[in-house]
Amino acid sequence: MDAQRRKQHRSIRRKQHVRKKVQGTPERPRLSVFRSAKHIYAQLIDDLNGLTLASASTAGKSKPYGGNVKAATEVGKALAAAATAKGIQVCAFDRGPYRYHGRLKALAEAAREGGLKF
Repeated sequence: MDAQRRKQHRSIRRKQHVRKKVQGTPERPRLSVFRSAKHIYAQLIDDLNGLTLASASTAGKSKPYGGNVKAATEVGKALAAAATAKGIQVCAFDRGPYRYHGRLKALAEAAREGGLKF
């Protein structure tokens, strides 16, 4: 197995480790986060019905560079505002294969400050 394939395999195992404990429901959706080198994406997902209830990201024409903590904080605030507009106050945080550190931590803390509880 080459290095890239091993790295991908480890990432999938870490993601499965987190996901087996976290499931989104209509009352308590799952806050899923994906981060790339340039952008960060977050969405509230109802796994029982397979629906995305709210989302926010740095990708778009009017958005600045999204690969830093400041941009992640803005995404967290935007997601919390979208969630409270739809009447969602509680969610389950799904960090995926990423450590709770840096941009991920900034997004989560901003969402908490915006009114989401997890």
